[in-house]
Amino acid sequence: MKAVLLAAGEGVRLQPITATRPKHLIKVAGKPILEHCLDALKSCGLTEIAIVTHYMGEAIRQYFGDGEKLSLKIAYVKQAAILGTGNALSVVEPYVDDDFILVYGDLLFVPDIIKNMIHLFETEKPAAVMAVVPVEKPESYGIVELKNERIVKRIIEKPAFGEAPSNLANAGLYMFSKEIFNKLKQTKASVRGEWELTDALSLLIKDEKTVLATKISKSDWIDIGKPWDLLEANSWALKRMEHKVYGTVESGAHLIGPVTVAETARIRSGAYVEGPTFIDEDSDIGPNCYIRACTYIGKNVRIGNACEIKNSIIMDWTHAGHLSYVGDSILCEHCNLGAGTITANYRLDAETVKMTVKDTIVDSGRRKLGAILGDNVKTGINALLMPGVKVGTNSWIGANFTVRRDLPTNTVALLKQNEEKRKRSE
Repeated sequence: MKAVLLAAGEGVRLQPITATRPKHLIKVAGKPILEHCLDALKSCGLTEIAIVTHYMGEAIRQYFGDGEKLSLKIAYVKQAAILGTGNALSVVEPYVDDDFILVYGDLLFVPDIIKNMIHLFETEKPAAVMAVVPVEKPESYGIVELKNERIVKRIIEKPAFGEAPSNLANAGLYMFSKEIFNKLKQTKASVRGEWELTDALSLLIKDEKTVLATKISKSDWIDIGKPWDLLEANSWALKRMEHKVYGTVESGAHLIGPVTVAETARIRSGAYVEGPTFIDEDSDIGPNCYIRACTYIGKNVRIGNACEIKNSIIMDWTHAGHLSYVGDSILCEHCNLGAGTITANYRLDAETVKMTVKDTIVDSGRRKLGAILGDNVKTGINALLMPGVKVGTNSWIGANFTVRRDLPTNTVALLKQNEEKRKRSE
């Protein structure tokens, strides 16, 4: 049996992180999102994978190659344009020769979900099986209405508030027979100009073909769509991985709980590291710093004296040399924090933090959320970033400047001040 992974999307809602990398190569807990998907499929015995790419597809191809390093056989199929999930699946028809698994490539999930879907498909012989998951805000998802608790009756894309027939969302995990390709050819473009996979499923249902749903736990699945979802995914993966210390841990450093220290990483004396945390190759931590739980520190990262890092993702080659606080934040590659830089992560009024996503202010639902910094961002001493702000790639934030609103790419933000100089009175 083969599997198909959809990894073509641009990930616009994850800007500025995705300005310089495809969404599917963003690392959480030491691995790209897509590699977590591949590992889950492999553990279910699925070793032949087709990955559908478009945005920065060459970067994905270069990273995974033919899959040999992961003991997989990976083929790549390019979607010519972003024309919806239905169109993305249709381009792999020549690759698929039998029943197959389909997974959206921006998910984290436990392997048992796939195993249960395969078992259900082979036992019941339906036209399709799809995973559904309970959600708190049905109006933000494609919602599935069931008949007799297991047969899909209809799928409603983002129903109006209060009008959803259930709270069960399409989880982006499927098993199909090849019949799905015939239905895809019968679909038409949506109002967004895209061909939707759910329209093909609806055609199966209309033709009285059986589409079964398997209910999964919210705790076994993470959908990564918005920046703060990356923090949830990082925490989710760190708590499930096996941790081990390979690198140098100096006398006087303290590792509490499950912590991974890569072979070439160094933890200096006085550092206090709480797990679950992952410190990657060639990173240098300490002395006298505090790394709190659910943090991933990438490769060649420097975290120096009197810094505190909490529940954050710090990507490769980023430096926080001294006296800085990073909380519930994502710092992309090659960032440099001047002494005393603070990413504030808590509102004074204790309300949930909002963030601008695709030009719309969205409530994250989180009471703790810091800043998102793109690649090559630099801050001067005592720079302050307010909760939920984003800073575009290649931007500089001057000394003592407070970032209250998002800063676009290639911006220099400096604090103007009036100076008065006079001689002291005798």
